[in-house]
Amino acid sequence: MAANRRNGMHPSEPGLVGVVSAAMALPRMSLPTVATVVAAVAALYFGREVFLPIAIALLLTFALAPLVSALKRLGIPRLPAVIASVLGAFTVLALFSFIVATQVSELAQNIPLYQSNILTKVRSLKETGVGGGVIARLSEAIERVGQELDSQETSPPAADQPRREPVPVEIIARERPLQVLQNLIGPLISPLASAGLIVVVVIFMLLEREDLRDRFIRLVGYGDLHRTTEALQEAGKRVGRYLLMQLVVNIVYAIPVTAGLWVLGIPNALLWGLLALALRFVPYIGPIIGALLPLFLALAVAPGWSLVLWTAGLFVAMEMITGNVVEPWLYGSRTGLSPLAIIVAAIFWTWLWGPLGLVLSTPLTVCLVVLGRHVPQFEFLDVLFGNEPVLEPHARLYQRLLAGDPEEATDHAEEMLEEKYLFEFYDKVAIPALLLGEQDRVRGVMGDEQRRRVAASAQMLVANLDDSAREEAEEDDDPATVEPATADKDKDKDKDKDKDKDKDKDKDKDKQAQAEGEDDTELPDGTDMSVLCAGGRGELDDAAAAMLAQVLEVQGATVSKASFADMDPTGIRRLELDAVDTVVVGFLNLDSVKHARFLVRRLKRAKAALRVGIVFWSEDGDDKETEVELANDINADFVAFGMVEAVLGALSSDPPVALKVAAKRRMRRRPRPAKKAPLAAAK
Repeated sequence: MAANRRNGMHPSEPGLVGVVSAAMALPRMSLPTVATVVAAVAALYFGREVFLPIAIALLLTFALAPLVSALKRLGIPRLPAVIASVLGAFTVLALFSFIVATQVSELAQNIPLYQSNILTKVRSLKETGVGGGVIARLSEAIERVGQELDSQETSPPAADQPRREPVPVEIIARERPLQVLQNLIGPLISPLASAGLIVVVVIFMLLEREDLRDRFIRLVGYGDLHRTTEALQEAGKRVGRYLLMQLVVNIVYAIPVTAGLWVLGIPNALLWGLLALALRFVPYIGPIIGALLPLFLALAVAPGWSLVLWTAGLFVAMEMITGNVVEPWLYGSRTGLSPLAIIVAAIFWTWLWGPLGLVLSTPLTVCLVVLGRHVPQFEFLDVLFGNEPVLEPHARLYQRLLAGDPEEATDHAEEMLEEKYLFEFYDKVAIPALLLGEQDRVRGVMGDEQRRRVAASAQMLVANLDDSAREEAEEDDDPATVEPATADKDKDKDKDKDKDKDKDKDKDKDKQAQAEGEDDTELPDGTDMSVLCAGGRGELDDAAAAMLAQVLEVQGATVSKASFADMDPTGIRRLELDAVDTVVVGFLNLDSVKHARFLVRRLKRAKAALRVGIVFWSEDGDDKETEVELANDINADFVAFGMVEAVLGALSSDPPVALKVAAKRRMRRRPRPAKKAPLAAAK
């Protein structure tokens, strides 16, 4: 309802208009955008020989820009800093390639020495096959099928023609020395030319970085300098941080792997360590390929199976340590991409540019996500590939309630309760979700069955959060958490600056920081107080009342609940109000002032010493003047618009407001005509 008023939509507006306006607010791809995307993909595919070196140079520029800036801060001029950074980076790459080529050559020479071990293991697999050897039976079947095909394809020779023996022919090609030299150097020219082109482009990009940035801004974003500048800074920072942190993570991974393989006796351990370092840049499948190659070599080196098992255990242990300790510590895996987006991007860029596209897939997709985050026409890229939720928490919760899935809604709620109090979750997420349901009901797009399903799912959500509410109440009762020592205040502030390592500790610190810094969110103690929470006009109001009741129970109050059906005149007479101090009635529909006035009057007539509060649930927050005016208008003890004000009013010790006597309307009666005297008396 509140959202309708803010959007200029009247509650009685037809549901179709509301649906169309909501659909227009969603990010969508227009036809020019589709045409632009198709044209861009086609250009990248057919012009990959041109765009691939430029893409590699651009990513290397992002990676080397922080190093150049650091050298400039040390007093080194720009040109020497750029040349030193580029030469240093490409020297490392050249040394890496030379070591890998040397190790591969040495491995190729030693492969015949491992032939006997491979044959021994193959024979053992054949002997241990189930049912006389599965491998042997498959080989025999394939051999019989091949013989049958050969016998059908070979035609019998004619009887009258003598059979001639085939004459061997040998073709000797005489090549000139220039052709031999061309065959040797030709395959090397293209990679060397591409490498030289990349070096030159990186140098010029680093030298003209500011000028290229200004030209790009003038070309695509001169009308909105703020957005364009923010997009460029975020893209450069995120890609550079990803490449640097991923390199550090891969080095930390490769060093123990190399040492472990050397200790186990795997030949060419340095080769496998370097390959593991490089292949980890390929998402997901890179580490698997880097582990399979040493496993095959371990299979060929030793006659038994123990070396294979030790090698597999080494890679599994390093993956566990790297994924759960090193990457969270260095934040090397935070790219802003969802896991599915990384896989899809790897498939797409591999199809587009081959193996190099697979290596470049993640940083290139990061650039696209940043583009979609800051350019409205490409917002769909951020929605498709980004890792941030595309729905607001309250909209996400309402979607789950609408689908009748309280279990997933509970999972989301428990994740949020690790950082929030229960009343904050209800106030900022759950109640706004119910307001969306009430808005759909008013617009006529929600039927009775859907409304009951949403209300039942919300009630189930509240029931599922009983354990969390009980834990929060026990934490509040614990003196160690209620009154933290002042001597540890500075130490807690230092801990807040550290990285998130333990969710339980983070939850306690966040709650303590809120209790110390936000006085308006501290709720009173409700011990020895009895409150009745009721819904106003429907099942959704009952669900909101159940949420308020649970928060009051956390504060220590004795709480009972009533449905909206109990608030009719006959139901109020049946309510047991003797032990109740305060009754709180909630409405999700803001146009319920008259109904609230009647309820207040009936409840106060049922018990004169009863405090009655009305809650008009709203996302806009509290308005003290409006609350006071409404309270005086409907004769309530308090009026609230949010969870905090409702709890404060329900647990207040103020005396109840006396029921105002309604002015009686005097009925205007027509004067009766004078009685005529009897005819006899007149005479």
